[in-house]
Amino acid sequence: MRIENLSYSNAQTQGPERREWLRTHAAQHLEQCEAMYQLALHRRSASTSASIAVLGAGGCTEVPLVSLCRGADELVLADLDLAGMRRACDEQLKSPGQRRRMRLVECDLSGQVSGQLLRHTRRRRWDELFKQGSSAVFDAAAQCLEECPVLDPPVIDDLGSAQYGLVVSSLVMSQLFSYPILDLLDAIQAVAPDLLGEQERHRRYQEAAQAFRLRVINAHLHLLRSLLDQDGLILLLSDVRGFAFNVYGTDHDASHRRDIPLVPRGFFDLVQEQFTVLEERHWEWITDLPENERLGRGYEVVGYLLRQC
Repeated sequence: MRIENLSYSNAQTQGPERREWLRTHAAQHLEQCEAMYQLALHRRSASTSASIAVLGAGGCTEVPLVSLCRGADELVLADLDLAGMRRACDEQLKSPGQRRRMRLVECDLSGQVSGQLLRHTRRRRWDELFKQGSSAVFDAAAQCLEECPVLDPPVIDDLGSAQYGLVVSSLVMSQLFSYPILDLLDAIQAVAPDLLGEQERHRRYQEAAQAFRLRVINAHLHLLRSLLDQDGLILLLSDVRGFAFNVYGTDHDASHRRDIPLVPRGFFDLVQEQFTVLEERHWEWITDLPENERLGRGYEVVGYLLRQC
């Protein structure tokens, strides 16, 4: 499962070296993230808890730990990548006083969705289904997604409930559903490599995948809300669309880029239905430059500052 390699992959793509790369190639991304954090700290009510939780902290590439420590009695980082969170604290926090305010929680923020879907995936005889044709394969894949349980909200005992004045979801939401879906497609490709990309043509699979994404998103929004103290705020940062481009400097040129939807349109409706939106910002950032035959990649990000309705 991809989630099992999270610490390794984060070590390659997050941390101080990555932050320096972003300052050169995607400075706006770091600036926008910092601005949203500062806005959240400024708008947080004095009547709410002074504890802060950051979900999906990882290597804290975009998480300003020093600023958050100054504004918190306790700062809780939650992620499956415990090593990455420890490295981030070592890098950013130099004083013992700052470190005493920290608490690291190693947890699967999805509520074990990858493991649940893997169990359903392993029950299928993909080699036999392949003999019946692509429709049989992707009907079975759709059934895996439809039957996969999603805890709503996920139960993470070490985080508690209703005790944070600021809860942050830090660019993690799309991973919660994309990793298990990619694991499912990997299982199919292992026995039927010729079907790579064929899932786009199967309506039932596409509908099941979208419904699965929305279930995971809804559970994550409910988790954020469950952690919130009265009068607290939520800062939700999420990739919503990817893009690939083939010439450096043309990432904004439609003729040189291909857009890749990441979240269902229903995500934006769920946010509006469940929260009062105090601030909404959109920006783009580059994650990889084009090199030789490899395309460059980037994402559109939405930043929400939210209050419970």
